[in-house]
Amino acid sequence: MGHERMMSVELSDSRRMKAADETAIHGRGIPSLKLMERAADAVARAAAELAGSDRTAAVFCGPGNNGGDGVAAARILMDMGFSRVRCFLVGDRERMTEDTRAMERELQSAGGALEDFSAVGGDGLWELVKTSGVLVDALFGVGLSREVTGDALAAVRFMNGSGRPVVSADIPSGVSADTGAILGEAVRASRTVTFSMAKPGHYIEPGCTCRGEFTVADIGVPADILAGAGCGVYAIHAGDLALPRRKPLTHKGDYGKLLILAGSVGYTGAASLCAKAAVRTGAGLVYLGVPADIYEIEAVKNEEAMVFPLTGNQDGRFSVSAIPAVEKRLSACGVCVLGPGLGRDEDTRALTAAALRAAEGPVVLDADALWAVSRDLRLLKEAAGPVILTPHEGEFARLLGRPVADRLADGLAFAGENGCAVVLKGYRTVCAFPDGKAYVVDAGNPGMATGGTGDVLAGAIGALLGQMSPRRAVVTACWLHARAGDLAAERYGEYALKAGDIIELLPEAEKEIIR
Repeated sequence: MGHERMMSVELSDSRRMKAADETAIHGRGIPSLKLMERAADAVARAAAELAGSDRTAAVFCGPGNNGGDGVAAARILMDMGFSRVRCFLVGDRERMTEDTRAMERELQSAGGALEDFSAVGGDGLWELVKTSGVLVDALFGVGLSREVTGDALAAVRFMNGSGRPVVSADIPSGVSADTGAILGEAVRASRTVTFSMAKPGHYIEPGCTCRGEFTVADIGVPADILAGAGCGVYAIHAGDLALPRRKPLTHKGDYGKLLILAGSVGYTGAASLCAKAAVRTGAGLVYLGVPADIYEIEAVKNEEAMVFPLTGNQDGRFSVSAIPAVEKRLSACGVCVLGPGLGRDEDTRALTAAALRAAEGPVVLDADALWAVSRDLRLLKEAAGPVILTPHEGEFARLLGRPVADRLADGLAFAGENGCAVVLKGYRTVCAFPDGKAYVVDAGNPGMATGGTGDVLAGAIGALLGQMSPRRAVVTACWLHARAGDLAAERYGEYALKAGDIIELLPEAEKEIIR
């Protein structure tokens, strides 16, 4: 799975971003106050837009340089004609950076003041924030690595409880820029203005749910410096990917032969959803192998996929005796999807192991096949071809043998250690690859948290694996799946959304990126 660049936005972590800023300041001679002024201007403009006709603001600043951005933003709001701007220092005045002190002096020269948060009465502050047109969060920025406590926590709660729009400078305070973790409690911003480059915490859940509307401001760090500040994590947005237009002189064999092994008694829907999604994602030929006990049901459900029976056991699942027939089918198909609705028993484990050893092309493991490999991770390293795992968080915890602590880091570590790709499904799906690159899909919605949507994703990935490189196929399928889910939510609402709606709207998502 060699690295294939896509038209995607590379993110920067806190360490690399700090180094880039220092290179700009000390290596290129760009004054730090000039960078701060530009950052503050972007924050102030966003705040003014949110405030609308209510030209009043309250600004909460930490003692670090993020606080300096806030102090400068308060002065700029005054210059814009805001009738009331109150600016508060949340933290130890003795720890203020030199740049923040410089911005305080400029604020004072403009007729403003940096007030001590701890000296302001609670009732008075509540009244102030509730009657402000906009609030500005400039408490911590991207360097936060500890839980929010004390006055900072009180300020976070004031902002969240105010009912007023909040602009966060760089990242909502309380969100880890590197992991997306919420460090105790975090500001729930209406808008976040980050500087120079986006950070993983803007996209990784749960922190990404705090960012609100999101923009990246150019504050003057040279492009060549930023080009070296990426951390190997990419955000995937609409327009970043492309499905190639099909050539006129082609046939179905040009678009892949996909073998799906899925289903069991009581779980006929999983197999059918997977196969229908594969057909809708352009697979040339889709073969659906199911236990004999459900063959007639699946044959009726699926008109485009070619359904065939395999030997089942007494529980209506695949029997180990089906392995020779599976191996023969694998030799004729370039891609395999294994797992939806299989059930969990020793036969499933044996079938999964045999398929991994026999398949020379990519294998997508989903659902109960993930359970099977969790019992023996050595199977991943014994696989003949590329392996793509598609766990939700609970399934990934089983693979790890512990709770998921950091979606991004855990996904990358597992992918690297086991030589596979990990598609960690969620509100913002993370696609981690064994070379240390990861992609986060900036699409999807809570309505997709319903049975069968994972089966749809597995089928879509399997289909594209027969048409393009593994990395591009995985990332593109994940985006199409999320985008179709968003279209379904727009049409039916998040409560009513079902897996079949995503299949129905895959064509609309696909048409958006055909170029």
